[in-house]
Amino acid sequence: MFKNKTILITGGTGSFGNAVLERFLDTEVAEIRIFSRDEKKQDDMRHFYKNDKIKYYIGDVRDYRSIRDSLNGVDFVFSAAALKQVPSCEFFPMEAVKTNVIGTDNVLTACINAGVRKVICLSTDKAAYPINAMGTSKAMMEKVFVAKSRTVTEDKTLICGTRYGNVLCSRGSVVPLFVEQIKAGKPLTVTEPSMTRFIMTLDEAVDLVLYAYEHAHTGDILVQKAPASTIGDLALAVKDLFGVENDTRTIGIRHGEKMYETLLTNEECAHAIDLGNFYRVPADNRDLNYDKYFTDGNGKRTTITEFNSSNTELLTVAQIKEKLLTLKYIRDELKAWESR
Repeated sequence: MFKNKTILITGGTGSFGNAVLERFLDTEVAEIRIFSRDEKKQDDMRHFYKNDKIKYYIGDVRDYRSIRDSLNGVDFVFSAAALKQVPSCEFFPMEAVKTNVIGTDNVLTACINAGVRKVICLSTDKAAYPINAMGTSKAMMEKVFVAKSRTVTEDKTLICGTRYGNVLCSRGSVVPLFVEQIKAGKPLTVTEPSMTRFIMTLDEAVDLVLYAYEHAHTGDILVQKAPASTIGDLALAVKDLFGVENDTRTIGIRHGEKMYETLLTNEECAHAIDLGNFYRVPADNRDLNYDKYFTDGNGKRTTITEFNSSNTELLTVAQIKEKLLTLKYIRDELKAWESR
């Protein structure tokens, strides 16, 4: 699918962008465009990878013209640019709207006008039953791409999305915080030990997106059946790997947090399709005769039930350690720790 094609990654200097870049760098893809507003991170990537296949574009998804000008000749777009930190979005919700909602609309409009073949928007479990500004903005982002998908035929520009949970060791996530606390000899701070969160690696997040490129129809949301962990067990797994006995200090649930996250809502289950390791949530593609929304209900409901981090597979400490050891960041930190 990607042979001799050009791909563009918005938010390409982030954790996901780097993971996609590394997945495609040694393939027969023709060109990889990194689109972001951070020239320092782009320069760091330029010196680290030193590969002429990568092209760097300075711009901001909030600025339609900058994303438009980067799409000439692009076949596939990974729409990953986002404000993702719950606290910052809580304090500056309109900034989340500008990037996550309006920015996504800009990307999709530009992709349609440029004739991009497929564009995938990355969402989060926090978009399902959202209680914070980040999740709410992502929920609106999903509504935007589903609505936008109705304005263009699938054979011209296919628009779909993926929804996934916490990515281990991504920028701003909790595992790097635990590692830094261990190195500083401090207690590991957890919000609430029994809190559950979906966990997956960056490679698994990329796998989900590539699966969506292969199997999604326009307007679809694809969800992976990810396992979960309690925060307490995650902290214990990190301590076990480093062979330390630092205390664990409970600091309490922060504003805008839930005890568990949901990847598939009960309402979405009414028409979700079980694909084995994934769920597919198709768009409601009834026409714009609004009367149908009042007179025609969903006569047949699937047997799928809400999928959340409390009713999925809960990993043991041993299983969490095994997953952590697949990550280069953890292996490098362990090597440095053991040789100190």
